[in-house]
Amino acid sequence: MKTFRKIFYVFVLFEVSGCTNLQTIQKGSYFSGEYQNLFKELLGKSESDVNAKIVSVYNQLFYGSNDLQRIYYPVENDMAYILDVNNKDIRTEGMSYGMMIAVQLDKKDEFNRLWKWAKTYMQHKDGQRKDYFAWHCNTTGEKIDPGTASDGEEWFVTALFFASGRWGDSDGIYNYKLEAQNILDAMLNKTESSNEKTVITNLFNKNEKKVVFVPSGDADDFTDPSYHLPHFYELWSKCANKENKFWQYAADTSRKYLKRTVNPSTGLAPDYSLFDGKPYNPWGGGNDNFQFDAWRVAMNIAVDYSWFAEDEWEVTQVNTLLNYFYSKGIKTYGNVFSLDGSKSSGDHSLGLVTSNAVAALAATNEKRKEFVQELWEAKTPTGTYRYYDGILYMLGMLQASGNFRIYDPAK
Repeated sequence: MKTFRKIFYVFVLFEVSGCTNLQTIQKGSYFSGEYQNLFKELLGKSESDVNAKIVSVYNQLFYGSNDLQRIYYPVENDMAYILDVNNKDIRTEGMSYGMMIAVQLDKKDEFNRLWKWAKTYMQHKDGQRKDYFAWHCNTTGEKIDPGTASDGEEWFVTALFFASGRWGDSDGIYNYKLEAQNILDAMLNKTESSNEKTVITNLFNKNEKKVVFVPSGDADDFTDPSYHLPHFYELWSKCANKENKFWQYAADTSRKYLKRTVNPSTGLAPDYSLFDGKPYNPWGGGNDNFQFDAWRVAMNIAVDYSWFAEDEWEVTQVNTLLNYFYSKGIKTYGNVFSLDGSKSSGDHSLGLVTSNAVAALAATNEKRKEFVQELWEAKTPTGTYRYYDGILYMLGMLQASGNFRIYDPAK
């Protein structure tokens, strides 16, 4: 009888609200299959104008001039890399972002080229680091540093799962789902923790259920807020073939952690923090401040809310953040801040402009339209520093336009 009453009340609720689709009781794009197009909803842009702008950004960054525009460079017959132009190296961050951009835009050839380069030159084939990736290499494929930057692995996994969901799996390294699972297995099956730099550890601390900054030595004792991607872990809990409960715990834990690490007055996050959320500055580089890694926290929180809508705090958070940046001058705010907002410096950077616009996916305050307008009016970067701003800009254009979608191999 109690079960019947519960079903009846749910039915009445939906009847009163005029809703006939029971699936919509759960908010978020994962459940509805619908994605916000902020340019259309807030700025009144047409679908054709939005699509044309995205194509233009993609064409410049992937196929523009070699010296001033592109960051994607085909090499040999079937490989390519994303170049950090200023540092003249290839990073797992850029490679994995590039793969995600390719799968979102249905660019299978570009995806496969990037994946083959990363698999051939960056991924470790044996030893303690097996299935992890060297975080940066030179353009010949030689590893500059064998160490791992954890966000690269996270984005590789999700891009590979999406490739499996969108295109299906093939043989060898193009069995995308198997490749993703192999990386997930490596994340949780190294040494749990060690202070020895020569010992390679898990990418996620199993006790904390949080991603580590670097899986080795002292660098596995803290984390990076921008590496926390609860929306990815939520998906892994549904499409991985093992450790599903752990990934769900990781998603829930990351959401709780982000609440603790952002400043409640400004919404700013530090570059690095301890697992309890306290800002951390291990090498004296100011990483307890809001700096270049931390730009990405707002877009990650907003996409998590857009996809799953698990925690209304995420709405409050991005509203706070946008209010803070608005108070600093929407066209002029800098790119480095103390967490309390009392000190700021640096240029007005496109990467941060992009992240703040993506925050509008979860924001409700009236200022969000102006942040989206800033992104729409921005120009695709050129020149020496086009890599980081450019790749965040491309990702942000996809996210803000409703073209950053879930391709779930489990569905």
